Amino acid sequence: MKVTADRDRCIGAGMCALTAPAVFDQDQDEAVVVLLDETPPDDARVLVEQAVDRCPSGAIHVR
Repeated sequence: MKVTADRDRCIGAGMCALTAPAVFDQDQDEAVVVLLDETPPDDARVLVEQAVDRCPSGAIHVR
Protein backbone atom coordinates (compact mmCIF):
# COMPACT_ATOMS: atom_id res chain seq x y z
CA MET A 1 0.00 0.00 0.00
CA LYS A 2 1.30 3.43 -0.98
CA VAL A 3 -0.28 6.57 0.51
CA THR A 4 0.06 10.09 -0.86
CA ALA A 5 -1.17 13.40 0.54
CA ASP A 6 -1.48 16.67 -1.33
CA ARG A 7 -0.77 19.40 1.24
CA ASP A 8 -1.76 22.12 -1.26
CA ARG A 9 -5.22 20.58 -1.65
CA CYS A 10 -5.76 19.85 2.08
CA ILE A 11 -8.22 22.15 3.88
CA GLY A 12 -7.22 21.04 7.39
CA ALA A 13 -10.42 19.22 8.37
CA GLY A 14 -8.34 16.69 10.29
CA MET A 15 -10.49 13.65 9.48
CA CYS A 16 -7.42 11.71 8.32
CA ALA A 17 -5.53 12.30 11.58
CA LEU A 18 -8.59 11.37 13.63
CA THR A 19 -9.25 8.22 11.60
CA ALA A 20 -5.69 6.88 11.12
CA PRO A 21 -3.39 8.69 13.59
CA ALA A 22 -0.50 6.30 12.96
CA VAL A 23 -0.43 7.37 9.32
CA PHE A 24 -1.58 11.02 9.35
CA ASP A 25 -1.06 14.07 11.50
CA GLN A 26 -1.67 17.79 11.06
CA ASP A 27 0.90 20.56 10.74
CA GLN A 28 0.94 22.68 13.91
CA ASP A 29 1.01 25.99 12.02
CA GLU A 30 -1.29 25.46 9.03
CA ALA A 31 -3.27 22.42 10.23
CA VAL A 32 -2.73 20.71 6.88
CA VAL A 33 -2.05 17.01 6.57
CA VAL A 34 1.33 15.53 7.46
CA LEU A 35 1.93 12.06 6.10
CA LEU A 36 3.71 10.05 8.81
CA ASP A 37 3.96 6.74 6.95
CA GLU A 38 3.85 6.51 3.13
CA THR A 39 3.84 2.70 3.25
CA PRO A 40 1.80 1.68 6.29
CA PRO A 41 1.38 -2.02 7.09
CA ASP A 42 -1.48 -3.91 5.49
CA ASP A 43 -3.37 -4.07 8.79
CA ALA A 44 -3.78 -0.27 8.56
CA ARG A 45 -5.50 -0.46 5.16
CA VAL A 46 -9.07 -0.27 6.48
CA LEU A 47 -8.35 2.87 8.51
CA VAL A 48 -6.41 4.50 5.68
CA GLU A 49 -9.24 3.81 3.23
CA GLN A 50 -11.72 5.29 5.72
CA ALA A 51 -9.50 8.37 6.01
CA VAL A 52 -9.49 8.71 2.22
CA ASP A 53 -13.29 8.44 2.13
CA ARG A 54 -13.70 11.01 4.93
CA CYS A 55 -11.31 13.60 3.48
CA PRO A 56 -13.58 16.44 2.27
CA SER A 57 -10.97 17.85 -0.11
CA GLY A 58 -9.80 14.60 -1.70
CA ALA A 59 -6.23 15.37 -0.72
CA ILE A 60 -5.20 11.83 0.22
CA HIS A 61 -4.96 8.78 -1.99
CA VAL A 62 -4.02 5.14 -1.55
CA ARG A 63 -2.98 2.52 -4.08
